[in-house]
Amino acid sequence: MTSDKVVSSVTPGGRRTILGEALPLATPFLIQIFPVYGCNFRCGYCLHALPREQHGYISEETFMDIHLYKKCINDLAGFKNKLKMLRFAGIGEPLLHKNIAAMVSYAKSKGIAESIDIVTNGVLLNEELSLALINAGLDKLRISIQGVSEAGYKKLANVNMNFANFINNLHFFYKQKRNTKVYIKIIDCALTNEMERERFFDIFGEVSDTIAIEHLTPTVQGIDYTTLAGANPLNITQNGSYMLETSICPQPFYMIQINPDGAIVPCCSMAYPGVFGNASEQSIPNIWHGEKLSRFRRLMLAGVENAGRCCNCSLYKYGVFPEDILDPYVQRLKSLY
Repeated sequence: MTSDKVVSSVTPGGRRTILGEALPLATPFLIQIFPVYGCNFRCGYCLHALPREQHGYISEETFMDIHLYKKCINDLAGFKNKLKMLRFAGIGEPLLHKNIAAMVSYAKSKGIAESIDIVTNGVLLNEELSLALINAGLDKLRISIQGVSEAGYKKLANVNMNFANFINNLHFFYKQKRNTKVYIKIIDCALTNEMERERFFDIFGEVSDTIAIEHLTPTVQGIDYTTLAGANPLNITQNGSYMLETSICPQPFYMIQINPDGAIVPCCSMAYPGVFGNASEQSIPNIWHGEKLSRFRRLMLAGVENAGRCCNCSLYKYGVFPEDILDPYVQRLKSLY
């Protein structure tokens, strides 16, 4: 395994724009489609490790309706520019959606994003689905690994799986892919020793274009991350860098998430600060430029502690990059929102 495949300090989406200089955005950089509020895993660090009644509001629907989805994509064609990324992710497993390949294909046909990505645990990949995603034009497949053996998956994800079959399916995808880039990652708490780290790179280096060990971040209230982390530190970001000092979450300024029920939320948090519209009833560009979201951004410019439920959120601290820091731009931005 050569070191040039290891990612430690660059986001999987590529080099970032200096956000404070680019705002306000006529078109969001990222829109996250959250197609399935459900998962085939119960990873110990994830919201799905908790009973459903402890989740709070996430979505009124489990699966996004395909007609609603197409309406969303049609809306996105109304933005001035292409998105930098349309990402299928959220609190669930996107490959559980029976129409996932058709959803990718429809978005590609409309040309609404520079890159279309899926974040998945990958276990549902088989030859048929792999070919469907490849033929649909998927740009990037991000696969979250939960162990380097069946026992490892059982311990962390609480799932029984055929590890050899999983690896065979990844080899099939990698061999058949054309323009799709494969990014494979694992959280450090899934690897208990140096032998397992080496095994991770040996197994998955052959089926990835980029590979990384990411760091566990304590982002869900009610989960004991100290025990999960073991000897691994919890005061560094997901990509392994030191946490940066900032009082402003940048996510509402460059992205939105569309939930399975059409609700529009301004971030990837698991405890939303609010719902800012619904794609089934409103135009997504109108929501992006609307007063409700602008008002929320103005509150955020006064600091996370002033932005409602955001005062209890630590997610942004673990995902912020130097280019995202907005504190030096506050006065200019207050005049623009």
